[in-house]
This record gives sequence, C-alpha cells and structure tokens, in this order.
Amino acid sequence: MSTVLPPNDERLLARLNQHPQLRARIERLVDLVEDAGDDLRKADEAERRVIEEVRRLGQEVLEDWADGQVTKRADELDQTPGVWRDGKKNSAGTAPSATSKSPSRSSGKGRGGGVRLRRVRRWSTAAVRCRCSGC
Repeated sequence: MSTVLPPNDERLLARLNQHPQLRARIERLVDLVEDAGDDLRKADEAERRVIEEVRRLGQEVLEDWADGQVTKRADELDQTPGVWRDGKKNSAGTAPSATSKSPSRSSGKGRGGGVRLRRVRRWSTAAVRCRCSGC
C-alpha cells in the first residue's frame, strides 16, 4: 500500500532523484537529526558531524551547479550562428622567426643585455645570462 504525497513533496522527490549525490547527502543530514547510528552522545560531536556534512553538501551543490552551467553555455554556443566547437583549425600557427637585432622589449637594454635564449638539443630553449659587467 503506497501513501499519496502532496504535490510539493512529489516535486521535491522528483528533483532530488535527478541529483542522487545531493539526495544521499540530505539523507545523511536527516540521519544526524534522528541520531540513526545512536553514536552521537555530545553536542560537540554532533556539531562537528553536521558541519562536515554541510561542507560536503555545499561542495556537491556547487559542483552540480557548475556542471549545469557548462552544459547551458555549451548549448547556447551550439545555437549561436558562426560558432563551431569541433573541427580543425585553418592555421598551423605562427612560424618561428629569426633572432632580432632590435632592442629587447623585456629588458630595455638592447642587444647583448638582460636574458638571452639560445637553442639547445631537441629544439628546446634555455635561459642564458650575460656574464659581462656592463649589463
């Protein structure tokens, strides 16, 4: 024999069933209120457990909210003309250029000052500092 729930309760249960982690966390909070494990003897322990559960609840709520926002924004972008989420880029990027003889933008000291980069094995770069005393 099933009991008939008021419409608000049915709606709440349906919404909680869409978020199983949230439902489980709410059930744990209700268990704390009812002291289902019969292991809460002091108010300090009950407070500690409630705070722990509420923190976890908050974290899970924010994670679910963020997932929903990502889905919403992705759906909005899918509906926006001129926006493609998948596919190959047309450009391979910017080709590496030759070493410039113009003043350095980062150091303002011009050629020979500050930090220089030089090629090392396997196409990686390493920072090299000038050893002269004039830099």
